[in-house]
Amino acid sequence: MTKVCISAGICGFETEVKAEADDNYEVRLVIVSDCARIQHLATELASVAALQEISKPINDTLVYQAAGRCRLHSACPVPCGIMKAVENAAGLALPADVQINVLAK
Repeated sequence: MTKVCISAGICGFETEVKAEADDNYEVRLVIVSDCARIQHLATELASVAALQEISKPINDTLVYQAAGRCRLHSACPVPCGIMKAVENAAGLALPADVQINVLAK
């Protein structure tokens, strides 16, 4: 199982994604967040097919399409974190942290 913790930024919401893959690369997701929109997203993303998701352009993935339907902010890092959890749980990527630093002038 893979666990990804996402601090979304100025909104202050934290999200935890747990992902576990079966032998067919189907990844079951458990997404927990204080954000109501992420909670809605969690109901739409119980599982995804990892091999299909990582082979599509970003706007064609189930994760990003669901994020759009749930009206996530366009700069929300949670969909990316979900994709990282999916590919890692399925053994399609090595675990590594992702970081975004906003340097204001």
